[in-house]
Amino acid sequence: MTQRPMTSQFKATLLRPAKQESDNSWAFVVLPKSVSEKLPRRGRTTVEGTLNTYAFQATLEPDGQLSHWLRVSKELLESAGVNSGDDVTFEITPVEQEPEPEVPADLQDALAESPEAQAVWSDTTTIARLDWIHWMTSAKQSKTRAKRILDACDMLASGKRRVCCFDPSGYYSKAFSPPKAAD
Repeated sequence: MTQRPMTSQFKATLLRPAKQESDNSWAFVVLPKSVSEKLPRRGRTTVEGTLNTYAFQATLEPDGQLSHWLRVSKELLESAGVNSGDDVTFEITPVEQEPEPEVPADLQDALAESPEAQAVWSDTTTIARLDWIHWMTSAKQSKTRAKRILDACDMLASGKRRVCCFDPSGYYSKAFSPPKAAD
């Protein structure tokens, strides 16, 4: 018998990032640890839920503290009729099946050049592909990202199905964290 994922409800204040892209139009929230502990994994996790009763689906990011944070897009803010600084209610449930991740163009190109890597990539799980992409996109410099793409293709071509030495929660490497909130 398959167990239905647990639904969690929590209240939070929508935070405005101290540094934003040019549009200055998104917010974020860090999940309470008690809510994050109920999720199926410490890495990226897709949830469906409501923000003040407005339905959404989104991917939570790891915060490096064994919890998660959620980027609330401009579209979701507008649709839910809320702004940074507002106190809101969330209800979230992990999706039963992680959606297939969008493969970045530079990784697609590299996989296309290596049939062996492409074959193993296609034969891995959705979660494994999500971790490969997360490892690659978490690089802070374009030079590091390019090296990770080459390394990924080499590892995949040799039959490696999971990225090694990558902590998708960021806890052990402290590689991930939510944005800093504006004062």
